[in-house]
Amino acid sequence: MVDEYLDEREQAEQLKKWFKENWLWLVAGVGLGLGGLYGWQGWNSHLDRKAEAAAVSFGELVEAVEAGDRERATALTAALDAEYGGTAYAGQAQLMMARVEVESGEYDAAATRLQGLSGHEDAELATVARLRLARIRLQQEQPDAALEVLAKLDGSAAAVRVEELRGDARWAQGDPAAAAEAYRLAVAAAESGIEPGEVDLDLLRLKLAQAEAAGGGVTGETE
Repeated sequence: MVDEYLDEREQAEQLKKWFKENWLWLVAGVGLGLGGLYGWQGWNSHLDRKAEAAAVSFGELVEAVEAGDRERATALTAALDAEYGGTAYAGQAQLMMARVEVESGEYDAAATRLQGLSGHEDAELATVARLRLARIRLQQEQPDAALEVLAKLDGSAAAVRVEELRGDARWAQGDPAAAAEAYRLAVAAAESGIEPGEVDLDLLRLKLAQAEAAGGGVTGETE
């Protein structure tokens, strides 16, 4: 799964690798049908150029964001969406701009952007978008809305983060018992190694202890 905590340059490198692998599969799948129109080599070259151009644009976007050039970053994101919409590059560009908006306190704008990504055909991108959207709803003190977003992630590979956020939402609702139940699930998932990526197990255990102390009860060992 695309780790939502990867920095943007690491994401760019992953995306370059993804395109290198997946554009070739795309070519293999449509080559026979389009061979008469473009010729196999011509179509292959066309897709390679398109992937390379998308990679260059995404790299420019990363640089613009790092330089704090919001106007250029916005323009590059719009161009990526217009020219390469539906690709991983365009999706990651939207994620990046949502992050910029959150850092600027523009939560509604970021939420709108993430909602648009939540139905992306790339399941990994959609999962990251929903996780970030849930966090925004919690930041906006809308735990009910956060839970609605998280309900769409049940059964995903992001079990630790989903349950931790569900616990945060239940805690915000004033329901320590439900919060503790969610935190227990998050701790269990983290201890089993079910989810890749960095997990702050100590923080999860601290949240669980706090919820249990507030009336969440204890239903087994978490160590």
